[in-house]
Amino acid sequence: MNGAWFPVCQAKADFFRMLGHPVRIRVLELLQSGPMPVSGLLSAIGVEPSALSQQLAVLRRSGLVTATRSGSTVVYELAGGEVTELLRAARRALTEVLTGQHALLADLRQADVRARPTAGGVPSAGGVPATGGVGAVS
Repeated sequence: MNGAWFPVCQAKADFFRMLGHPVRIRVLELLQSGPMPVSGLLSAIGVEPSALSQQLAVLRRSGLVTATRSGSTVVYELAGGEVTELLRAARRALTEVLTGQHALLADLRQADVRARPTAGGVPSAGGVPATGGVGAVS
């Protein structure tokens, strides 16, 4: 059954691709607090109405949000609580990744400081200027 995993992985990839737009993510974050009319989403996100409408249509087709109309007002809400848990998990994972990147950046900056030439033109070792001993360049 080689490749039997592919359809499921393809569906997951399509799902994550559907989430891959900042406006859609922001809409989902806002709807975690409860249903919101389109006018509230527009003022909170600050995009053109046509752009928001396009992204809301993607979220509706995916089944992540539902829309109800009351007169001329359309109110959106999350279709289920799993979206909230998914966004929490994404926040935790992103925090972990960025924390690791921050630590790496600090290490790189420290290495850069240690590798800078001193007044004599020789890189310092561990922050200590090189002296004229064995292996020193003059």
